[in-house]
Amino acid sequence: MKRLSILVVEDEAMIAFLLSLVLEGLGHEICAIEGDEAGAVAAARRCRPDLMIVDEHLGHGSGLAVVEEVLQEGPTPHIFVSGDTARILKLMPGAIVLEKPYFEADLEQAIWRAVASPLVVSPIDSMQSVARSF
Repeated sequence: MKRLSILVVEDEAMIAFLLSLVLEGLGHEICAIEGDEAGAVAAARRCRPDLMIVDEHLGHGSGLAVVEEVLQEGPTPHIFVSGDTARILKLMPGAIVLEKPYFEADLEQAIWRAVASPLVVSPIDSMQSVARSF
């Protein structure tokens, strides 16, 4: 896999730091680490990452909102990480989600799936199609 520029969106500083070490160990570059919604959106605009790894629940904001806003400007592969994967999959049935805690091998597989995915669906699109199906 090619070296990716990755934006880490995680409000727990230690988790963000450890995740960045693992990602760098896998040969990737961390373009930014952000812990809140506004900072994450600004960082995505600034560094145009190849991939975003986004904690769904942020202390100040929502990871879902981060992805939604970034995707309005164009497709960006992303992975959600959460302790509550069911909630994300309900809102975004096709999302790539890692349940905390996860193993390095799970992270590698999720990265591969995210960058290989031909379609990047926004939370709004997913919610609208879920609403239409009822």
